[in-house]
Amino acid sequence: MKGQNELVVVRDFLNRAEAEIAQGALEAEGVHSIVQADDAGREEPGLWMGGVKLLVRPVDLRAANEILGPAR
Repeated sequence: MKGQNELVVVRDFLNRAEAEIAQGALEAEGVHSIVQADDAGREEPGLWMGGVKLLVRPVDLRAANEILGPAR
């Protein structure tokens, strides 16, 4: 069983800006999410070479996918 605080990746993005746009779409529909990027708190944007992840609670995964539409 997944814990209440566990998060799952709903999408991967190439940069933080795209992830934050998607996050805004989710928030507008009442789905809370977190943008995760290894960029030293935005101080070193070049560090996110592994991608930027948008995370949601497992219970919100289906709604998030419906809101964001098909992955590109």
